Amino acid sequence: MDGKGDSVIVSASGLRLVLVAACALIDPDGRVLVALRPPDKSMAGLWEFPGGKVEVGERPEETVIRELREELGISIQEPCLAPFAFASHSYADFHLLMPLYVCRRWEGSPAPREHSALKWVKPNELSHYRMPPADLPLIPMLRDLLCAGS
Repeated sequence: MDGKGDSVIVSASGLRLVLVAACALIDPDGRVLVALRPPDKSMAGLWEFPGGKVEVGERPEETVIRELREELGISIQEPCLAPFAFASHSYADFHLLMPLYVCRRWEGSPAPREHSALKWVKPNELSHYRMPPADLPLIPMLRDLLCAGS
C-alpha cells in the first residue's frame, strides 16, 4: 500500500496493478465529457474520462461517485451508473485495470476543479483528442453505443 490508501498488487513480472474507475458522462445531446490532465500530473496534456484510483475498501462505483464530486463538483447516484466496458493496459511501470461506467444523470454542472479544461465531445470526434493509451480502445465502443441508429 502507498500513502494514499491504495491497494497495490504486484504481478510476477514486477509490475504494479493499479485499479482505476472512470466514467463517461453523456449529455442529452449524446456528447461525452473529457477532461484535460493538468501539467503537474503524469500524462499531462492528454484528455481522459474522469475518475481515479480505487481506494482500499472502496467499490469502483463509490470511487466514481467520490472522484466526480471532487474533480467536477457534481453529484451522482449509484443507480445512475451503468457498467459499460473496461480497459487493461500495461504502461512502463504499472498495469492499469479500469472499469468504465456510463452516466446520463447527475446533479450540478461539471467544472474543472482538478483538470485544466473540460470538453463535451461528439462520439465520432473522440479520436481527434490525444488520450492515454488505456482509453483508446474504449472510444470505438462508446461510438458504437452512442451512434447506433444515427
